Amino acid sequence: MNQSSTLKRLVRAVLIFAIAAIMADVSASNPKREFRGAWMQTVFQDGYRTRTTEQNKKFISSELDKLKAAGINAVIFQVRPQSDAFYDSQIEPWSRFLTDGGKAPVPYWDPLKYIIDEAHARGMELHAWLNPYRVTSTAKQTLPAKHIYHKHPERFVRYGGKLYFDPGQPENMAYIKKVVADIVKRYDVDGIHMDDYFYPYPDKGKVFGDSKSFARYGKGLKRGDWRRDNVNRLVKSLNEEIKSIKPWVRFGISPFGIWRNKANDPRGSETRGLQNYDALYADVLLWAEKGWVDYLIPQVYWDIEHPMAPYGTLVDWWNKNCCDRDLYIGQNVDVTMNKADVAPSDQRTQLASKIEMTRAAQKVGGNCWWPASSLTKNVGGVADSLSRYHQSTVALPPAYPALSNSLPEGVSDLNFKRGVLSWSANAPAGRADDCTRFVVYRFDNDEEFDLENAANIVAVTPGHSIKVDKAGYYVVTALDRVNNESLPSEAIKIKP
Repeated sequence: MNQSSTLKRLVRAVLIFAIAAIMADVSASNPKREFRGAWMQTVFQDGYRTRTTEQNKKFISSELDKLKAAGINAVIFQVRPQSDAFYDSQIEPWSRFLTDGGKAPVPYWDPLKYIIDEAHARGMELHAWLNPYRVTSTAKQTLPAKHIYHKHPERFVRYGGKLYFDPGQPENMAYIKKVVADIVKRYDVDGIHMDDYFYPYPDKGKVFGDSKSFARYGKGLKRGDWRRDNVNRLVKSLNEEIKSIKPWVRFGISPFGIWRNKANDPRGSETRGLQNYDALYADVLLWAEKGWVDYLIPQVYWDIEHPMAPYGTLVDWWNKNCCDRDLYIGQNVDVTMNKADVAPSDQRTQLASKIEMTRAAQKVGGNCWWPASSLTKNVGGVADSLSRYHQSTVALPPAYPALSNSLPEGVSDLNFKRGVLSWSANAPAGRADDCTRFVVYRFDNDEEFDLENAANIVAVTPGHSIKVDKAGYYVVTALDRVNNESLPSEAIKIKP
């Protein structure tokens, strides 16, 4: 072996050691509170229709296991992809991505109920994701016989070959509100979620045919202002409806990443791209200012040095303009993992830098990963990197004290027997401060119990017991429905 080869090996070893040390520091600094979400889509996912009921259940359970291993603590599951249902609805037909012809699955199962139970069993939140106006995705798509379109075709608009609810018709707002209320009443969801699809993305040369409803309901407004008002009133009414049923259920929206460009509005971002406000008629800042949403997850899917929409520029803009709403950043896994970091970094992906930027932004409380399937497939090693470094410790989702600021009752009667740590807690009573999950901490000694250090969290569980195989001092707290944390229990010393 020559000297040059030896030197190269030595340099490589030093670099590997340095990177490992840096990543160890990253892992140690992971926050205790952080939203770590993932979007699980069902639209255009024909696998559900081709699998059996048991295969679908195993698929969902496996996906949740992989997401939890990557540090995910909140799953956003698409339950209404196209005015249809991935749940047992008396209002809309079963989704064409689950069954044919709007028929119930055989053997019967309810995907939403199943994934809620499975997510909660893993200590994860489950947010139900709905698309409000989209009905079809192709010109040839047919709708089940019982679809509302067949009864009221006048309430729909065909645009670019696709069918949409007309947002300008009050009957459609009432209908969508009815769909959301039905989910909130019957399912134990932690949140209701909508993405960027309000008015459809522009199709060049095509006109959205809402002239009749504009003539009837426009009330002298310019058409753009009227369309924005239609969406504004939907968002406001949905939030009010949700809170009237279950005040603890969060309402969140993940808008397209650009509100407006600065060239068009002094409040806008230093970007040059499609604008929510003008193209999709989504006035996201107004929703935040009025408190009509509990959280925003702007889809900042671009790379760090994108010429028209730089990632860092947009993270900084949203950080300054979220109006005290909870703010998380929507991340595109494939873009992030297929782009090398910017100089002088030698990282082959932009993952570490993007997470560092979000954690450095004062009002950003976490990230949400699109799509979940890229995480579970470990695209570019993303799941490995998250589980080993950036999300290696357990994180609690952010608390929502604006929805309820009373702390839940703590746990009592800690007991250790035959390898199981158990405790007692009040049974849920249908209130925001119900104890729904428990946080188990472990410490090496009783000199200082640092509950703010995420490295001390052993698990988050909905149960009243957990297997323990490591000696130490254990403390348990309770989380309520909006993630407020109780005072800690008395510590118990365990010697398995």
